[in-house]
Amino acid sequence: MLPVVVVHGGAGFVPRQRSELSVSGVCSAAGSAYGILKGGGSSMDAVVNAVTLLENNPAFNAGIGSVLNVRGDIEMDALVMDGKTLASGAVSAVRNIANPTQLARLVMEKTSHACLTAEGASQFARAMGIPEVPVESLITDYSRMRWQKNLAADANPVECQMGKMGTVGAVAVDTEGNIACATSTGGMLNKMVGRVGDTPCIGSGGYADNNIGAVSTTGHGETIMKVTLARLILFNMEKGQSVEAASDSGLALMKSRVDGLGGVITVDPQGHWAARFSSLQMAWAAAQSDTLHYGLYTGEHFTQNIDDPESHYPKYKA
Repeated sequence: MLPVVVVHGGAGFVPRQRSELSVSGVCSAAGSAYGILKGGGSSMDAVVNAVTLLENNPAFNAGIGSVLNVRGDIEMDALVMDGKTLASGAVSAVRNIANPTQLARLVMEKTSHACLTAEGASQFARAMGIPEVPVESLITDYSRMRWQKNLAADANPVECQMGKMGTVGAVAVDTEGNIACATSTGGMLNKMVGRVGDTPCIGSGGYADNNIGAVSTTGHGETIMKVTLARLILFNMEKGQSVEAASDSGLALMKSRVDGLGGVITVDPQGHWAARFSSLQMAWAAAQSDTLHYGLYTGEHFTQNIDDPESHYPKYKA
Protein backbone atom coordinates (compact mmCIF):
# COMPACT_ATOMS: atom_id res chain seq x y z
CA MET A 1 0.00 0.00 0.00
CA LEU A 2 2.91 2.37 0.64
CA PRO A 3 4.07 4.77 -0.59
CA VAL A 4 1.09 6.83 -1.74
CA VAL A 5 0.49 10.43 -2.77
CA VAL A 6 -2.81 12.18 -3.54
CA VAL A 7 -3.11 15.61 -5.20
CA HIS A 8 -6.00 18.02 -5.77
CA GLY A 9 -6.37 21.04 -8.02
CA GLY A 10 -9.28 22.72 -6.28
CA ALA A 11 -13.01 22.21 -5.82
CA GLY A 12 -15.57 24.12 -7.84
CA PHE A 13 -16.37 24.27 -11.53
CA VAL A 14 -13.71 23.84 -14.19
CA PRO A 15 -14.71 25.39 -17.56
CA ARG A 16 -14.89 22.70 -20.22
CA GLN A 17 -12.10 24.20 -22.29
CA ARG A 18 -9.74 24.00 -19.29
CA SER A 19 -10.66 20.52 -18.02
CA GLU A 20 -7.76 18.74 -19.70
CA LEU A 21 -5.29 21.32 -18.34
CA SER A 22 -6.57 20.73 -14.83
CA VAL A 23 -6.53 16.94 -14.91
CA SER A 24 -3.19 16.63 -16.68
CA GLY A 25 -1.72 19.08 -14.18
CA VAL A 26 -2.68 17.07 -11.11
CA CYS A 27 -1.65 13.81 -12.79
CA SER A 28 1.78 15.20 -13.63
CA ALA A 29 2.24 16.43 -10.07
CA ALA A 30 1.18 13.09 -8.58
CA GLY A 31 3.52 11.20 -10.90
CA SER A 32 6.48 13.40 -10.01
CA ALA A 33 5.85 13.15 -6.26
CA TYR A 34 5.41 9.38 -6.50
CA GLY A 35 8.82 9.13 -8.14
CA ILE A 36 10.32 10.87 -5.11
CA LEU A 37 8.57 8.45 -2.75
CA LYS A 38 9.63 5.40 -4.79
CA GLY A 39 13.19 6.63 -4.60
CA GLY A 40 13.05 6.68 -0.81
CA GLY A 41 12.23 10.37 -0.45
CA SER A 42 10.18 11.71 2.44
CA SER A 43 6.48 12.47 2.40
CA MET A 44 7.35 16.16 3.00
CA ASP A 45 9.63 16.19 -0.04
CA ALA A 46 6.83 14.61 -2.07
CA VAL A 47 4.01 16.99 -1.12
CA VAL A 48 6.18 20.07 -1.53
CA ASN A 49 7.29 18.82 -4.95
CA ALA A 50 3.71 18.18 -6.06
CA VAL A 51 2.40 21.54 -4.89
CA THR A 52 5.39 23.42 -6.32
CA LEU A 53 4.62 21.95 -9.74
CA LEU A 54 1.01 23.12 -9.43
CA GLU A 55 2.12 26.58 -8.27
CA ASN A 56 4.24 26.75 -11.44
CA ASN A 57 1.26 25.73 -13.60
CA PRO A 58 -0.80 28.79 -14.65
CA ALA A 59 -3.95 26.66 -14.84
CA PHE A 60 -4.35 26.71 -11.04
CA ASN A 61 -5.14 29.30 -8.38
CA ALA A 62 -1.76 29.14 -6.66
CA GLY A 63 1.59 30.71 -7.51
CA ILE A 64 1.44 31.70 -11.18
CA GLY A 65 -2.24 32.06 -12.03
CA SER A 66 -3.38 33.12 -8.56
CA VAL A 67 -6.62 35.08 -8.51
CA LEU A 68 -6.48 38.82 -7.84
CA ASN A 69 -7.83 40.76 -4.89
CA VAL A 70 -10.16 43.73 -5.26
CA ARG A 71 -7.18 45.99 -5.92
CA GLY A 72 -5.96 43.78 -8.77
CA ASP A 73 -3.04 42.41 -6.74
CA ILE A 74 -1.90 38.94 -5.70
CA GLU A 75 -1.87 37.73 -2.08
CA MET A 76 -1.04 34.04 -1.65
CA ASP A 77 -1.27 31.62 1.30
CA ALA A 78 0.36 28.22 1.91
CA LEU A 79 0.72 25.56 4.61
CA VAL A 80 2.84 22.45 5.19
CA MET A 81 2.64 20.00 8.08
CA ASP A 82 4.81 17.07 9.14
CA GLY A 83 2.82 14.21 10.65
CA LYS A 84 5.80 12.72 12.50
CA THR A 85 6.43 15.72 14.76
CA LEU A 86 3.29 17.85 14.14
CA ALA A 87 5.65 20.61 13.04
CA SER A 88 4.04 23.03 10.62
CA GLY A 89 4.81 26.16 8.69
CA ALA A 90 2.62 28.65 6.88
CA VAL A 91 2.71 31.96 5.07
CA SER A 92 -0.14 34.31 4.27
CA ALA A 93 -0.68 37.34 2.03
CA VAL A 94 2.66 36.94 0.25
CA ARG A 95 2.99 38.79 -3.04
CA ASN A 96 6.27 38.32 -4.87
CA ILE A 97 7.21 34.70 -4.11
CA ALA A 98 6.79 32.19 -6.93
CA ASN A 99 6.44 29.17 -4.60
CA PRO A 100 4.80 30.01 -1.26
CA THR A 101 4.82 26.33 -0.27
CA GLN A 102 8.60 26.23 -0.27
CA LEU A 103 8.64 29.35 1.90
CA ALA A 104 6.12 27.73 4.29
CA ARG A 105 8.46 24.76 4.64
CA LEU A 106 11.31 27.10 5.58
CA VAL A 107 9.09 28.72 8.21
CA MET A 108 8.60 25.24 9.67
CA GLU A 109 12.24 24.23 9.49
CA LYS A 110 14.13 27.48 10.17
CA THR A 111 12.00 29.42 12.67
CA SER A 112 10.26 28.83 15.98
CA HIS A 113 6.99 30.16 14.51
CA ALA A 114 4.10 28.52 12.69
CA CYS A 115 3.05 31.34 10.35
CA LEU A 116 4.57 34.49 8.86
CA THR A 117 2.51 37.02 6.96
CA ALA A 118 2.84 39.73 4.33
CA GLU A 119 5.99 41.86 4.64
CA GLY A 120 7.36 39.76 7.50
CA ALA A 121 7.19 36.69 5.28
CA SER A 122 8.92 38.62 2.50
CA GLN A 123 11.72 39.71 4.82
CA PHE A 124 12.20 36.12 5.94
CA ALA A 125 12.27 34.95 2.30
CA ARG A 126 15.03 37.44 1.53
CA ALA A 127 17.00 36.27 4.57
CA MET A 128 16.68 32.68 3.32
CA GLY A 129 17.87 33.59 -0.16
CA ILE A 130 14.50 32.99 -1.82
CA PRO A 131 14.47 35.12 -4.99
CA GLU A 132 11.73 37.70 -5.35
CA VAL A 133 9.83 37.80 -8.63
CA PRO A 134 7.86 40.69 -10.12
CA VAL A 135 4.22 40.40 -9.07
CA GLU A 136 3.23 40.92 -12.72
CA SER A 137 5.01 37.66 -13.61
CA LEU A 138 2.48 35.77 -11.48
CA ILE A 139 -0.60 37.39 -13.03
CA THR A 140 -2.10 35.63 -16.05
CA ASP A 141 -4.40 37.12 -18.65
CA TYR A 142 -7.11 34.73 -17.44
CA SER A 143 -6.82 35.96 -13.85
CA ARG A 144 -6.94 39.60 -14.92
CA MET A 145 -9.97 38.95 -17.13
CA ARG A 146 -11.84 37.33 -14.25
CA TRP A 147 -10.87 40.15 -11.90
CA GLN A 148 -12.21 42.79 -14.27
CA LYS A 149 -15.40 40.83 -14.89
CA ASN A 150 -16.09 40.53 -11.18
CA LEU A 151 -15.60 44.18 -10.32
CA ALA A 152 -19.26 44.66 -11.32
CA ALA A 153 -21.46 45.74 -8.42
CA ASP A 154 -23.75 42.70 -8.76
CA ALA A 155 -20.94 40.11 -8.98
CA ASN A 156 -20.88 37.34 -6.35
CA PRO A 157 -17.23 36.44 -5.58
CA VAL A 158 -18.16 33.12 -3.95
CA GLU A 159 -20.17 31.98 -6.96
CA CYS A 160 -17.57 33.35 -9.34
CA GLN A 161 -14.95 31.19 -7.67
CA MET A 162 -16.61 28.25 -9.38
CA GLY A 163 -15.28 29.41 -12.75
CA LYS A 164 -11.63 29.20 -11.79
CA MET A 165 -9.06 26.54 -11.27
CA GLY A 166 -8.65 26.09 -7.57
CA THR A 167 -6.50 25.89 -4.52
CA VAL A 168 -3.97 23.07 -4.79
CA GLY A 169 -2.83 20.50 -2.27
CA ALA A 170 -1.17 17.15 -1.68
CA VAL A 171 -1.03 14.47 1.03
CA ALA A 172 1.41 11.57 1.15
CA VAL A 173 2.67 8.60 3.17
CA ASP A 174 6.26 7.53 2.53
CA THR A 175 7.85 4.10 2.80
CA GLU A 176 8.73 4.72 6.46
CA GLY A 177 5.10 5.51 7.28
CA ASN A 178 5.62 9.23 7.77
CA ILE A 179 2.75 11.45 6.66
CA ALA A 180 2.68 15.04 5.36
CA CYS A 181 0.37 17.57 3.76
CA ALA A 182 0.77 20.79 1.78
CA THR A 183 -1.83 23.29 0.56
CA SER A 184 -1.39 26.49 -1.48
CA THR A 185 -3.76 29.11 -2.86
CA GLY A 186 -4.19 32.55 -4.33
CA GLY A 187 -7.32 32.87 -2.21
CA MET A 188 -10.76 34.13 -3.14
CA LEU A 189 -11.43 36.03 -6.34
CA ASN A 190 -11.72 39.82 -5.77
CA LYS A 191 -11.20 39.38 -2.03
CA MET A 192 -10.59 42.31 0.28
CA VAL A 193 -6.97 43.37 0.64
CA GLY A 194 -5.49 41.41 3.53
CA ARG A 195 -8.10 38.64 3.51
CA VAL A 196 -6.67 35.30 4.62
CA GLY A 197 -8.69 32.11 4.20
CA ASP A 198 -8.42 28.57 5.50
CA THR A 199 -5.30 27.46 3.61
CA PRO A 200 -2.58 28.62 6.07
CA CYS A 201 -4.64 27.72 9.15
CA ILE A 202 -3.63 24.45 10.81
CA GLY A 203 -6.65 22.15 11.05
CA SER A 204 -8.60 23.99 8.35
CA GLY A 205 -6.49 24.10 5.19
CA GLY A 206 -4.67 20.93 6.14
CA TYR A 207 -3.49 18.67 8.93
CA ALA A 208 -1.09 15.73 9.20
CA ASP A 209 -0.55 13.29 12.05
CA ASN A 210 1.28 9.97 11.70
CA ASN A 211 -1.13 8.45 14.23
CA ILE A 212 -4.25 9.27 12.19
CA GLY A 213 -3.62 10.49 8.66
CA ALA A 214 -3.52 13.68 6.61
CA VAL A 215 -6.01 15.95 4.85
CA SER A 216 -5.70 18.86 2.41
CA THR A 217 -8.84 20.90 1.79
CA THR A 218 -10.24 23.18 -0.90
CA GLY A 219 -13.40 25.26 -1.19
CA HIS A 220 -14.88 28.38 0.39
CA GLY A 221 -12.32 29.25 3.05
CA GLU A 222 -14.65 31.02 5.44
CA THR A 223 -16.91 27.98 5.74
CA ILE A 224 -13.97 25.55 5.94
CA MET A 225 -12.60 27.51 8.90
CA LYS A 226 -15.93 27.45 10.72
CA VAL A 227 -15.84 23.65 10.95
CA THR A 228 -12.01 23.21 10.94
CA LEU A 229 -12.60 20.75 8.13
CA ALA A 230 -9.21 18.99 7.97
CA ARG A 231 -9.10 18.22 11.70
CA LEU A 232 -12.80 17.34 11.71
CA ILE A 233 -12.18 14.61 9.13
CA LEU A 234 -9.27 13.21 11.13
CA PHE A 235 -11.47 13.28 14.25
CA ASN A 236 -13.98 11.16 12.33
CA MET A 237 -11.15 8.75 11.46
CA GLU A 238 -10.11 8.59 15.13
CA LYS A 239 -13.65 7.41 15.84
CA GLY A 240 -13.13 4.52 13.43
CA GLN A 241 -14.48 5.86 10.14
CA SER A 242 -12.72 5.00 6.88
CA VAL A 243 -10.98 7.71 4.87
CA GLU A 244 -13.95 7.94 2.51
CA ALA A 245 -16.63 7.92 5.21
CA ALA A 246 -14.75 10.46 7.34
CA SER A 247 -14.26 12.75 4.35
CA ASP A 248 -17.90 12.50 3.30
CA SER A 249 -19.21 13.16 6.83
CA GLY A 250 -16.96 16.18 7.23
CA LEU A 251 -18.12 17.66 3.94
CA ALA A 252 -21.75 16.85 4.77
CA LEU A 253 -21.52 18.65 8.11
CA MET A 254 -20.00 21.70 6.41
CA LYS A 255 -22.87 21.74 3.92
CA SER A 256 -25.63 21.28 6.50
CA ARG A 257 -24.20 23.55 9.19
CA VAL A 258 -22.77 26.49 7.23
CA ASP A 259 -23.93 25.78 3.65
CA GLY A 260 -20.38 25.36 2.40
CA LEU A 261 -19.12 23.37 -0.58
CA GLY A 262 -15.61 22.01 -0.91
CA GLY A 263 -13.36 19.05 -1.44
CA VAL A 264 -10.68 17.07 0.37
CA ILE A 265 -7.95 14.54 -0.21
CA THR A 266 -7.28 12.17 2.68
CA VAL A 267 -4.82 9.39 3.55
CA ASP A 268 -4.36 7.12 6.57
CA PRO A 269 -1.14 5.50 7.88
CA GLN A 270 -1.92 2.22 6.07
CA GLY A 271 -2.07 3.92 2.68
CA HIS A 272 -5.84 4.02 2.22
CA TRP A 273 -6.81 7.24 0.46
CA ALA A 274 -9.82 9.21 -0.73
CA ALA A 275 -10.59 12.19 -2.97
CA ARG A 276 -14.06 13.47 -2.10
CA PHE A 277 -15.95 16.68 -2.87
CA SER A 278 -19.40 18.26 -2.56
CA SER A 279 -18.82 20.76 -5.39
CA LEU A 280 -19.57 19.93 -9.02
CA GLN A 281 -15.95 19.07 -9.77
CA MET A 282 -12.52 18.64 -8.25
CA ALA A 283 -9.48 17.67 -10.30
CA TRP A 284 -7.57 15.00 -8.37
CA ALA A 285 -4.93 12.35 -8.93
CA ALA A 286 -3.32 9.65 -6.79
CA ALA A 287 -0.32 7.39 -7.31
CA GLN A 288 0.03 4.07 -5.53
CA SER A 289 1.38 0.61 -6.40
CA ASP A 290 2.69 1.92 -9.75
CA THR A 291 -0.84 2.95 -10.74
CA LEU A 292 -2.06 6.46 -11.47
CA HIS A 293 -5.67 7.21 -10.47
CA TYR A 294 -7.49 10.39 -11.50
CA GLY A 295 -10.84 12.07 -12.04
CA LEU A 296 -12.77 15.35 -12.23
CA TYR A 297 -16.49 14.66 -11.72
CA THR A 298 -18.16 12.78 -8.87
CA GLY A 299 -17.96 9.04 -9.51
CA GLU A 300 -15.11 9.28 -12.02
CA HIS A 301 -12.10 7.06 -11.33
CA PHE A 302 -9.75 6.40 -14.21
CA THR A 303 -6.52 4.41 -13.89
CA GLN A 304 -3.33 4.05 -15.89
CA ASN A 305 -0.01 2.30 -15.40
CA ILE A 306 2.36 4.92 -14.03
CA ASP A 307 5.19 3.58 -16.22
CA ASP A 308 3.19 4.43 -19.34
CA PRO A 309 4.98 7.49 -20.81
CA GLU A 310 1.57 9.04 -21.45
CA SER A 311 0.24 8.27 -17.99
CA HIS A 312 1.18 11.61 -16.43
CA TYR A 313 -0.72 13.46 -19.14
CA PRO A 314 -3.96 11.55 -19.72
CA LYS A 315 -6.04 12.62 -22.66
CA TYR A 316 -8.96 13.65 -20.51
CA LYS A 317 -12.05 14.99 -22.24
CA ALA A 318 -14.93 16.46 -20.23
